[in-house]
Amino acid sequence: MSERATVAGEHASHVHANRVAILEMIGGMACFVVNDALMKYASQSMPGAQLILVRGIMAALLVLAVAKATGAMPKIREVAHGWVAARSIIDAAGSLLFLVSLFHLPIGSATAINMASPLFITLLAALLLHERVGPSLWLATAAGFVGVLLVIQPRLEGFNVYALVCLASTVLLSVRDLTTRRVHAGVPSILLTLATTVMVTLIAGVITLRQGWVPFGVSDVGLLGLAAVFFSAAYFLVVRSTRRGDLSLVAPFRYTGLLFAGIVGFVVWGDVPNALAWGGIVLVIASGIYVLRRSRPARTATPDLD
Repeated sequence: MSERATVAGEHASHVHANRVAILEMIGGMACFVVNDALMKYASQSMPGAQLILVRGIMAALLVLAVAKATGAMPKIREVAHGWVAARSIIDAAGSLLFLVSLFHLPIGSATAINMASPLFITLLAALLLHERVGPSLWLATAAGFVGVLLVIQPRLEGFNVYALVCLASTVLLSVRDLTTRRVHAGVPSILLTLATTVMVTLIAGVITLRQGWVPFGVSDVGLLGLAAVFFSAAYFLVVRSTRRGDLSLVAPFRYTGLLFAGIVGFVVWGDVPNALAWGGIVLVIASGIYVLRRSRPARTATPDLD
């Protein structure tokens, strides 16, 4: 095989890996939105930390069962060492800070700040992973964030000192995604999902101990069980996407979560976006398509078939 054919084959493989990673990211965002909708409905009868704790226990058991079924358990010790452990700690810290900020900020303001993660990921991927980020990708990512602001339309009075806490959370969660790329390819993604699920559940357990326990019914268990399925699937898909594709390419597709949230909000609660929100949705979609068609990543992603 000629050198040109080899290069062409590697390029085609790289392009395919990025396309699959994008689909995994979109699927992960859809699962997160369904999980959030179920949690929001269940929150009418249970405190937030307790919701996360109960859902987390069920999700951890589900992920553990999948890990056993797929033969990943022989590598279970990896979750307590190296980059896997570092990733779990960073993820837990970021999730905790976001939870603290969410208690003191309007959800729209907190979500707007959290949606800045693709900007941080693109910047950190360029600086630390040496991914080539051209002007077109920077502009498309920035345009996607502007679209996010148009959809959420946060009010200035919603920003206070806790906005900085939320911003710190966003930076940590961006670093988490970069750390995911440092995890050895031999560590199954299902074990990364398990480590994250357990760590977040432990944090929720600590908060619940301070807040107290509230009795709940069988219907709540059913809702949280279903939420656990989507929560686990979301984490797994996002982990695979982060490990498979170029971070600066797949990161903007986190914005698709807004599109799914808009659909769920309309179907379940009858929420209809206003003119500015529709403009933001169009901008988010356009920026994502532009990134997909025009980006030219320079480094080959680490394959992950687990």
